[in-house]
Amino acid sequence: MNDYYRPLVRFDSLRPAHALDVAGGPGWWVEAVHHRRDSADLARVDVADVPSEWQDRISAKRPSIAGLEFDQPHLMGILNVTPDSFSDGGQHADATRALKHARQMVEDGATLLDVGGESTRPGAITVPPAAEIARIEPVIRAIRAQLSVPISVDTRKSSVAEAALKCGANLINDVSGFTYDRMLGHFCARSDLPVCIMHAQGDPETMQDDPQYEDALLDVYDFLSDQIDMLAGLGISRDRIIVDPGIGFGKSLAHNLKILNGLSLYHGLGCPILLGASRKGFIRKITGASPAAARMPGSVATALAGVAQGVQVFRVHDVAETKQALDVWRAISEGEYYDT
Repeated sequence: MNDYYRPLVRFDSLRPAHALDVAGGPGWWVEAVHHRRDSADLARVDVADVPSEWQDRISAKRPSIAGLEFDQPHLMGILNVTPDSFSDGGQHADATRALKHARQMVEDGATLLDVGGESTRPGAITVPPAAEIARIEPVIRAIRAQLSVPISVDTRKSSVAEAALKCGANLINDVSGFTYDRMLGHFCARSDLPVCIMHAQGDPETMQDDPQYEDALLDVYDFLSDQIDMLAGLGISRDRIIVDPGIGFGKSLAHNLKILNGLSLYHGLGCPILLGASRKGFIRKITGASPAAARMPGSVATALAGVAQGVQVFRVHDVAETKQALDVWRAISEGEYYDT
C-alpha cells in the first residue's frame, strides 16, 4: 500500500453537514492527513477527496464484541497474575488477591478485565504453557463465578487459550499478533472467540535491542491489516477483531510517539482500537518517573491523547484515575450538550 488516510477527529458541536462519523462513535471528521510511502510530505485533504473504501472503514459503526458497544470508550483493567510483570509483578498472583483487585477495578469503572499469566515486559523469558495455565485458571474461574464483566486473556499460546475458554474467558488478546503460535488463530476461529491483534517487533526477550522501521506508523498499519486478512481467511471476521498498535513492544521513544501522534490512522482498519500504554517505559524516558507505579499521570495523559483521536479501549492499571479523566474530558468536549 502506498496511500494512507488519517482522519482528523473532532468532537465539538459545530458539525458540518458533510462530516462523517468516526467508527460510529461521538467523533466526526471532515478532513484527513494523506500519508504516502514514497514521500515524507503530508497533505491535508477534504473528506470528499478520501477514497470511498477508506471513508467506509473509518466511519462504519463497530459491531459489539464480547457484549461491549463501542459508542463510548471502555477501560480494560490489567490483571497480571505473574511474579515478574514490569509494574505489578507478584501483587495479584493468587486467586484471592486477584479477585479482590478485579472487583475493585470493576467498581472503579473497568468494563472488561485482561488476565495475563506470562510477563511480556522487555527482557521477559517465555513461560511454559502448563505454568501459564496454572496461573490463570483459578483466577478466571473466581472472576467468572462472581463478576459478569467480560474477560480477556493475554496469551500467545493456543493451549492456554483453550484452557481459558473452558474457564469462562470471552476474548483472546495476543501480543504477538498471531505470529507466535500459528494454531492460536485456528483455535479462536473454531471456538468463535473474538480477538485482539497487537503489533510487536520481535519477542519480549529481545524486542527492545534495536527496533527499526521504515515508517513506524505505516509499518504497524500494514502488519495489522495483513493479520486481519490472515484471520479472515481462517474464519475470524473483521467484526470480531480489535487492533492494538503495541506501544512499547519493539519500539523506540520516537517510534512510540509517532504512533501515538497518529493513532487515528488505525480507524482505517475498520476495527475498534485498543491502546495499551499504561505505565510504559516511554513515560519514564519523557518525565523521569520511576518506578512504574509513579507513571499514573503520564498514563492518564496518554489516554486523553488517545480518546481525542477516537480510541475505543484503554488497557490500564489505574482504572479510577483514568475514568475520572475521561469523564471530565467527555463533559468538556460536549460542553453545554453534556447530559449525565
